[in-house]
Amino acid sequence: MISEWVPDELWSLAAPLIPPPPRRPQGGGTPPIEARAVFAAIVYVLTTGCAWRHLPPGFGVSKATAHRRFVAWTRAGLWRRLHVAALDQLGTKGLIDWSRATADAASVRAKRGGDLTGPSPVDRGKPGSKIHALSDRNGLPLSVGVSAANTHDSRCLESLIQAIPAVRSRRGPRRRRPDKLHADKGYDYPHLRRMLRARGIRPRIARRGIESSHRLGRHRWVIERTFAWFTGYRRLTIRYERSASLYCALVTLAAALTYLKLTT
Repeated sequence: MISEWVPDELWSLAAPLIPPPPRRPQGGGTPPIEARAVFAAIVYVLTTGCAWRHLPPGFGVSKATAHRRFVAWTRAGLWRRLHVAALDQLGTKGLIDWSRATADAASVRAKRGGDLTGPSPVDRGKPGSKIHALSDRNGLPLSVGVSAANTHDSRCLESLIQAIPAVRSRRGPRRRRPDKLHADKGYDYPHLRRMLRARGIRPRIARRGIESSHRLGRHRWVIERTFAWFTGYRRLTIRYERSASLYCALVTLAAALTYLKLTT
C-alpha cells in the first residue's frame, strides 16, 4: 500500500530531504514511525481528499502522527525542497521547456476560513482563496502560491517570478527565467511588463480591448492543464486548512508530484 502511493522513484527523491525525527533529551520512548509510511499517508490525504481522522489503518500511521509530522515537515521547508529537487531531475533530463511560461490563478472555497482568505468574486462572496501558478510550456508548475480570493491576480505575478528556483540544465548553468511569459488581460499593466523586461523575459500579455480571447486560447490550455492536474488532488479543490502555510504546503507537494507525470 505504501509503495502504491510513494513509488521508489519518488521516495529516492524525497528520502534524503526528510528531516530526522526529534530526539528525546532523556532518551527512551517508542521508535519513530517509518518516514516513508508517513509520507505515503500525506500523499494519500492530498490525493483522495480524505480527512486526517479518516486515514486508513493500512498505513500503520495514526491520524495524529501523520498530521503532526506534516506540520513539522512544512515548518522545515520539506515541500519546497522536494519541488526544487523534482525540477532539478527534470532539468537534467531536458524535460523543462523554458521557451514559454504561462501564469494564472484559480479560486477555491475555504470551508473553515483562516488566514489568506477573502470574499470570492466568483462564488457569491463566500470565503475563499486563490491558487497561483506559473508553468513551463508543457504545463509543469515552476512556482506556486496562495492568496485570498479577493486578491487581484496581477499582484502575485512578481512573487511567482521571484519564486522560480535556479534549476539544473542538461548542459550549461542553472536556469530560472523563461524566454517569454503569457498571461491573460488581468495582468495587463505597464509595471508588470517593465518588471518582466527588466528580468530578461518578453511579456506576451493579452491587451485589454485589443486582443481577443480566441487568440489567447492558443496558449491558455497549458496553464489550464496545470490546474486540471491540481484538481486531480482532491484535497486542493476545497481548502479545509485554516493555516495558509499548510494549504500552500499541499499545493507545493502537488506541484512536486507532477514530476511523476513526466517521468513515468
